[in-house]
Amino acid sequence: MPLLVDGRRVRLPQSAGELVRAHPSLEERARLLRGQSVQPVGPQGLLYVQQRELAVTSPKDGSISILGSDDATTCHIVVLRHTGNGATCLTHCDGTDTKAEVPLILNSVKSFSDHAQCGRLEVHLVGGFSDDRHLSQKLTHQLLSEFDKQEEDIHLVTLCVTELNDREENENHFPIIYGIAVNIKTAEIFRASFKDRGPEEELRAARALVGGPMISIYDAKMEQLRIGPYSWTPFPHVDFWLQQDDKQILENLSTSPLAEPPHFVEHIRSTLMFLKKYPSPVNTLFPGNKALLYKKNEDGLWEKISSGS
Repeated sequence: MPLLVDGRRVRLPQSAGELVRAHPSLEERARLLRGQSVQPVGPQGLLYVQQRELAVTSPKDGSISILGSDDATTCHIVVLRHTGNGATCLTHCDGTDTKAEVPLILNSVKSFSDHAQCGRLEVHLVGGFSDDRHLSQKLTHQLLSEFDKQEEDIHLVTLCVTELNDREENENHFPIIYGIAVNIKTAEIFRASFKDRGPEEELRAARALVGGPMISIYDAKMEQLRIGPYSWTPFPHVDFWLQQDDKQILENLSTSPLAEPPHFVEHIRSTLMFLKKYPSPVNTLFPGNKALLYKKNEDGLWEKISSGS
C-alpha cells in the first residue's frame, strides 16, 4: 500500500515543496521543527547513529531512551515508528542504495510488531538542502518513492527536507537542521546536537568512508551495541589525501563543501589516519573476527563487554 498523508494517498513524483503545499499539516510541522532551538544531547541513554547505520528499539528498552544523528548536509535522517508498540528506527541515509535500505528500515520495525496490534507506521524525513548538485533533491525523491512502493500503509508525518530545510546566506545555501533526535518513550522528535558520537566513533566512520552498506548496530533484546566485525580493503591513495590541505579535502571528499559543519575536515583527517593505521581491520580491530560489544552501565554510559561471536 502507498505512502499516506492525513489518510490520503500521496501523488508522486512531487518535490518536497509541492507536497507540503498540497498538505498544510506537513508544512506546519516542518515550520515548527525548523523554528526549534537546537538541544545538546548528553551521552546518558543516547544511542548515536552514524552515516549508513540503523538502530531500532522500543519503549521497553531499559538502556536507551534517545536515538539521534547529526552532521547531515545532503544526507537525510529517517525515523520510522509504529504507534502501537512504539518500536522506533532511526537511520542516516546518504543515497548509496535507498532501494535496499527502505525495506531494511521497515523490516527492522516490523520485527517488533505483533501484526494483530492496533497502531500505524509513521515516517519522518529530515535533512538535506538546495545543494548545487541536487543530491538532496534526488535522495528526497528516492526515499518518498521507495516508501510508496512498500506493501504496508506508511503515514508521512514529518517532511523537512531539501528546499524545506534550506537557508541562503551570501548566495550560498545551507541546511537549517543538521541533526535530530527521537525520544523513544514519548515519540518526540527534536533538533539536536551531540558531543558524544561513540563508542568506536573512528572505526564506524571508517567503515562508512570505505563504502560499507547500511547495517543495523543495536540488539534491542540484549540491549547491546554490536560493532562489526567489518572488513575493508586499504583506502586508495590514503597518504596522498593526508598530505592535502583543508580546502582540497573539503572540495574532494564532501558532497557539499560550503555547507559542512566546522569539524568536517578534522573528522575526515582522523578517519583517514585510522584507515592508514588499520588497512585491513579483521584481526587487528576484531580479535578472533568477533564483534565488539557495548552495553550501557548504571550511569547510562557505554561500557565495553567481552567480544561477541
